[in-house]
Amino acid sequence: MKDLLSGNEAIARGAYEYGVKVATAYPGTPSTEILENVVNYKDDIYCEWSPNEKVAMEVAIGSAFAGARSLVAMKHVGLNVAADPFMTLSYTGIKGGLVIVSADDPSMHSSQNEQDNRHYARFAKVPMLEPSNSQEAKDMVGDALEISEEFDTPIILRTTTRISHAKTIVETGEREESEVPDEFKKDPDKFVMVPANAKKRHPVIEKRMENLKEFAEKTSLNKIEWNKKDIGIITGGVAYNYAKEVFPEASVLKLGLTHPLPEKKIKDFANKVEKLYVIEELDPFMEDQIKAMGINVIGKEKLPVTFEYNTKVLRDNLINEEKQSENEENLTEDLPQRPPALCSGCPHRSVFYTLNKLGVTVTGDIGCYALGVVPPLSAMDSVVCMGASIGNAHGVELALGEDAQGKVVGVIGDSTFMHSGITGLLDIVYNKGASTIIILDNRITAMTGHQENPTTGKTLMGEDTPKIDLAKLSEALGVNSVQVVDPYKLDETEKTIQEELNKDEISVVIARRACALLKSVEKKKPFKVDPEKCINCGQCLELGCPAISQGEGQAEIDDYLCTGCEVCVQVCPVDAIVKDGDSNE
Repeated sequence: MKDLLSGNEAIARGAYEYGVKVATAYPGTPSTEILENVVNYKDDIYCEWSPNEKVAMEVAIGSAFAGARSLVAMKHVGLNVAADPFMTLSYTGIKGGLVIVSADDPSMHSSQNEQDNRHYARFAKVPMLEPSNSQEAKDMVGDALEISEEFDTPIILRTTTRISHAKTIVETGEREESEVPDEFKKDPDKFVMVPANAKKRHPVIEKRMENLKEFAEKTSLNKIEWNKKDIGIITGGVAYNYAKEVFPEASVLKLGLTHPLPEKKIKDFANKVEKLYVIEELDPFMEDQIKAMGINVIGKEKLPVTFEYNTKVLRDNLINEEKQSENEENLTEDLPQRPPALCSGCPHRSVFYTLNKLGVTVTGDIGCYALGVVPPLSAMDSVVCMGASIGNAHGVELALGEDAQGKVVGVIGDSTFMHSGITGLLDIVYNKGASTIIILDNRITAMTGHQENPTTGKTLMGEDTPKIDLAKLSEALGVNSVQVVDPYKLDETEKTIQEELNKDEISVVIARRACALLKSVEKKKPFKVDPEKCINCGQCLELGCPAISQGEGQAEIDDYLCTGCEVCVQVCPVDAIVKDGDSNE
């Protein structure tokens, strides 16, 4: 049977077909849809959103230790969070096959950096596969599980955004059940990494890499497509597609197993072509290793190390083709620039409006609320990584001392607080800091498309589960002052934040209002601007709401976008914003 699947959908299908028993993840673009599709097979695969990638990795490790085929998925920066168990997992090896999906994001479509996670494979001394389309994404789940079990190793399946989200035809099959032992087989020499055991395991890992190098030479995952030999190309992943389109007559060594590299095969290929290119996105991962083999190649001296490739990048840099094909014309260059903005009715808007008004320093975090940095709100002063806002706020206050009193706020979302904010808050309590932390509780993981988290009362598999109470959790961590506000109520929100800023102790303000895009949130009757009252002062425009725009001599409200949240009503000094067909008088 054939189906049109994205790379993420195909990986989920591969997990089903190749007998995965346990799949875990923390949502993060571009990997989110993997678990969102694995849940379609929940009768055969247990799946969960874990609080963060480290926990997701640890759950998958435990499952693999017990002998079940397992998969854990995360975006590229998520592997940083999971790196601690991952690096030791390389030493322990596995029992049931374990696939780690790392979804990298060249061009940073929705990420804070552009790191190339192929380095993690070398760093941890584990094999890595890279698909170039959805069919390979599905098939390589099976290949990865087999390699994992044959060589007693975890394995990385690395995708990039174009592979994750682009759809291609996939041949699907039936599920192949995998065996799981009835009980956990004790093997402390292998699974207990105290120093004495770890010392014995390191040589095992080095021998494993030698065996994998031999495997890389003969596996069909690495294949040569012979054509004309004036140009040879070594490539892999999505770059293979661009290379084939720009150099249709060239010979290509397509690497599906990109760590370890097949040295003999590469040397043989290089000796039979006149000019050799290495085409790979981001870092010269393969190029550096190939040059270290003594092979002269053309790569990053002509191709960029930043952002995604496409056929235009290859033509412009490798063959200087000035004329673009019709399909490659930049159809967006004449469009007006539209900066990203918080959604209409977003409950975070009023918090950032208030923080801007108060003129405080705001350490922010990863989430859609990072858009609080965009004008006119302009209320975010730092964003580093998941959970960093709380520690950053504490650090700013330590650096500035008394000068920071009442002037620093850390903001973090509910899901991100569950992910890795808890320990930051615990640190401030323990070390007697006096920060004010605002938890933006919109009742869901909104950033990645409304995934459940420990505060929502639902699991990924749709089951009811206890809701974590953020206020009680904060109190349990030792915070004496915990306040809950409705961010749609501007005066209440400002008054509460101001009060907490003035306290000489750690405090938490929970700004609780559901994401306006949740299906359960009723859209209220929209508002409009009364032209007889509007003085065109621009106060409502300072909210940065997409529903409000500057019209001819007055503000205007788009009734299609307006959710009726009433925040703009509260900032209008002349009561000119009224409900459609109504009046505020």
